[in-house]
Amino acid sequence: MTNRLSSRAVTRLLAATLVITPLVAACGGGASVKRDTRYVARDVNTLYRAAQDRLDQGNYRLAAALFDEVERQHPYSPWARRAQLMSSFSYYMDREYTPAIESAQRFLSIHPGNKDAPYAYYLIALSYYEQISDVTRDQKITEQASNALGEVIRRYPDTRYAADARLKVDLVQDHLAGKEMEIGRFYQRSSNWLAASIRFREVVDKFQTTSHTPEALYRLTESYLALGVPDEAKKSAAVLGANYPGSDWYKRAFDLMKKHAPSA
Repeated sequence: MTNRLSSRAVTRLLAATLVITPLVAACGGGASVKRDTRYVARDVNTLYRAAQDRLDQGNYRLAAALFDEVERQHPYSPWARRAQLMSSFSYYMDREYTPAIESAQRFLSIHPGNKDAPYAYYLIALSYYEQISDVTRDQKITEQASNALGEVIRRYPDTRYAADARLKVDLVQDHLAGKEMEIGRFYQRSSNWLAASIRFREVVDKFQTTSHTPEALYRLTESYLALGVPDEAKKSAAVLGANYPGSDWYKRAFDLMKKHAPSA
């Protein structure tokens, strides 16, 4: 899901948490990364400062590699723990979401009770969230984003991370409902009314707070009439009328019932 505009606020939240202020700049190429991260023993302060400088310059790819080097060269230093999170953040900023998730998960596996654990869970959730594709594609990532956002809310309900996660969960739920609707419409076009009704029922039962619910109830009315079960169609139309009385979907359902099942 391309949402970089709103992600600027998220970036500020993450940056403030880590006390960093990344600036926009061009990322360095692969050759530069290899040159600056080749194994040269450096004291932890020098290495960490070099990584921080690259991050401040907006060279996220090189910053991530250098933070990884901090952990590799000084695994038992207090800086190593911080470097894991900074590495995850740098990968996230570079839109390298898989290594961002892996770095955050590694941090959590080693330091599950650390004060920065909420931040790590949040980074994982964001990394899934920003990979959400349009509803015509497989929605595995969308489900992973939903689960990861839910984990942030469940574990840290009173944090600012949870507040942002709740907003994103609503968008994710709407996205998943949209996928069900797309499949249901496809089945309708193929006159596979039973399969269509199952998909629309899924939206009504599992995603009832989303923007797709009124249409799902109308499509259920259509599908039940096509299946020859006007009583079920009447129930769907009634629920639609009770909850969305002024909607165009209810007007269409009312006209449909009047035309095809006036005695139902």
